[in-house]
Amino acid sequence: MDQFLSPGALTVLERRYLKKDQSGALLETPEDMWRRVGKNIAEAENLYGGGAARYEQEFFRMMSSLEFLPNSPTLMNAGRRLQQLAACFVLPVEDSLDSIFESVKETAIIHQSGGGTGFSFSRLRPSNDIVGSTGGVASGPVSFMRVFNAATEAIKQGGTRRGANMGVLRVDHPDIVSFIKAKEDPKELVNFNISVAVTDLFMDAVEKGGDYELVNPRTGKASGKMNAKEVFAMIVEAAWKSGEPGVLFIDRINRANPTPHVGEFEATNPCGEQPLLGYEPCNLGSINLSRFVLRGPGRSIDRVALEKTVRLGVRFLDNVIDMSRYPVESIDRLAKGNRKIGLGVMGFADLLVRLRIRYGSPESLETAEDLMGFISRTAWDESRRLAEQRGPFPNIKGSVFDRPGTAPVRNATTTTVAPTGTLSIIAGCSSGIEPFYSLSYTRQVLNGVQIPELNPLVREVATEEGCFSEDLIEFIKNGGDIKERADVPEKVRALFVTAFDIGPEEHIKMQAAFQKHTDNAVSKTINLAPESSKDDVAKAYLLAYSLGCKGVTVYRSGTRAEQVLTCKSPLYC
Repeated sequence: MDQFLSPGALTVLERRYLKKDQSGALLETPEDMWRRVGKNIAEAENLYGGGAARYEQEFFRMMSSLEFLPNSPTLMNAGRRLQQLAACFVLPVEDSLDSIFESVKETAIIHQSGGGTGFSFSRLRPSNDIVGSTGGVASGPVSFMRVFNAATEAIKQGGTRRGANMGVLRVDHPDIVSFIKAKEDPKELVNFNISVAVTDLFMDAVEKGGDYELVNPRTGKASGKMNAKEVFAMIVEAAWKSGEPGVLFIDRINRANPTPHVGEFEATNPCGEQPLLGYEPCNLGSINLSRFVLRGPGRSIDRVALEKTVRLGVRFLDNVIDMSRYPVESIDRLAKGNRKIGLGVMGFADLLVRLRIRYGSPESLETAEDLMGFISRTAWDESRRLAEQRGPFPNIKGSVFDRPGTAPVRNATTTTVAPTGTLSIIAGCSSGIEPFYSLSYTRQVLNGVQIPELNPLVREVATEEGCFSEDLIEFIKNGGDIKERADVPEKVRALFVTAFDIGPEEHIKMQAAFQKHTDNAVSKTINLAPESSKDDVAKAYLLAYSLGCKGVTVYRSGTRAEQVLTCKSPLYC
């Protein structure tokens, strides 16, 4: 079965996922890895009456067929010494040196185990505020972010990847301007993504052109005012220059909080798609949609097979919660108290091509909403089934599910749309819900390793539509645009749109379509061409807010010295 893995997939697996001895020699094949993970996760069945042998085989089949893959720490660590299987965590940062450096220590432990971390620095007193215990002045959130950044730099994640962080600051924090500008120097905070937590009050003030209050978190009192449009313009300009900061619509995120009695959301995981409470982890997994197309006349989605995989995926992820060895006791307690899982998708752009639907078209938006609705309904139904067999999540009393006539559920959340950067390489599909970046590109992974890739669907579709030639393949490999080929039918040329063929509005509408049926949030980069304006960025942020997204990230190509994907077309290199 390993012969179906691409050269890029094998490179990634060999360098990061497969077991090695002390000399670096491989001790397992990809098939061995699938079996190791399947066996380990199926062991959780023994906690609930047995059936481990059956599910070991089911889990193995689902992964080895590349229909579903769990997040990277599960693939790396299941059945091995670390046994830390969660992808992401949020750690609290309170306004004291003890709390700050306790979080730094816990961050190091988590990164060493293969996880990523998110933090809100909004509770820290602003720079130049008083420090009562010493009579000195505070250095502010940005200075402490540098401490976390330095600690991350010193830790190699489980020997396989560098740690990743999300830093969040509320828009009403007095240090918001220095936070917005914190990454103007590309050498600053290199291990952080940063996002501004914007409130409904702020967005209302942006629309009206008015001022909003800054609040000192130490006192809880107003400490000044700023013009919302001016601050919004700063966010837009910084994002236009470097892709950061992103924005999180924090009030909307908290309105969707299933366990408000446990705590409120202040931050997310490093890619922004998973709002989490302090000390809460989440384990994610993604269904490869490209595997669920019924060929022949009247191409359609194989919903029977998809339903089976959704149900099995929910069970797999619920098992992961029990099998994971969490690095901090507080995390273990909240993981098992809320039992959040995040089942998502990848290969959506591939699915659309196989269905002969143009990404960004009205039909593609309808497909997205219908598909994610089906996945969500199925996932919740399976969570209710598991609750009948295993009991509901322990913190259900006081949650949004604690209502008369509401059936108990096993998990506080069931769905998340993650970016799936590395997983999509393994699965040989497009990442997350993103459009194709390019039809021919070089992917930079793993400490500078570069993997040239040609979208395999070009060969597949050209063959099926009777326009295949080796000349066409060579033309695209060398950076040519398929839209320039008169020998390719218009309907085929229209299918192969890339990120820069799609306007910001279409990008946002796609994110919003998936968000309608996603419990947590949706990772989606709004890729902009180099010539895009600041106004394009501003419109994207405002549209994302109006359409119900929980956050948004833009990236204007070419604005970072190192980016994950680079294409051969000179316009976008």
